Amino acid sequence: MKQLVFILVAILTFNVQAQSSQKAEQLLNAVSSKVKNYDNMVIEFKYALENTAENVNQEARGDVSIDGEKYVLNMMGTTQMFDGKKIYTIIPEDEEINISTYVEEDDNSITPSKMFSFYEDGYNYEMDITQNVKGREIQYVKLTPKDSNAEIKNILLGIDKQTKHIYNLIQTQDNGTKITITVKSFKTNQPLAKNLFTFDESRYSDYYINRID
Repeated sequence: MKQLVFILVAILTFNVQAQSSQKAEQLLNAVSSKVKNYDNMVIEFKYALENTAENVNQEARGDVSIDGEKYVLNMMGTTQMFDGKKIYTIIPEDEEINISTYVEEDDNSITPSKMFSFYEDGYNYEMDITQNVKGREIQYVKLTPKDSNAEIKNILLGIDKQTKHIYNLIQTQDNGTKITITVKSFKTNQPLAKNLFTFDESRYSDYYINRID
């Protein structure tokens, strides 16, 4: 009798998890589908890094412009630009520019252009808590890497249930580091400059250029 109860509980738990996973997938797909219809996105955000064990707390504001795979990210006095082929990291404080060729297979990080689709490969997901944030209903989806050796322990993706826009992303790493990115402003279909995603080396004649290929 006890064994039968255990089996029934296991089946019930599996069904609940499957339903949760299906709902999470539907919500994530709705977010991804919506942003793919935008010509471009301009996002202002708050970045916070916390590691209690190491007594590390860091906060910064940033902004990113995204057009398809291309993006320009500004944060902590540094600009990173991806023109579809190469990544340019411009560091004015050091008068240095690092240029590297983007190889998708070798890049496991969540880049700005991947923010709305990174979950499609390598993650299991399920519905998590719902929170009311200043009148907005935020549904969290918990993503767990399929790779047990991944540095990322889990990711909580907060989604505005009405707009289907991402409100925040909370990434917890195995070493206890927690990174939170909160969207402060989300604009779409903006009149971006034609050369926004084009690197002009002539503008940085005094910089040291480090080509990493």
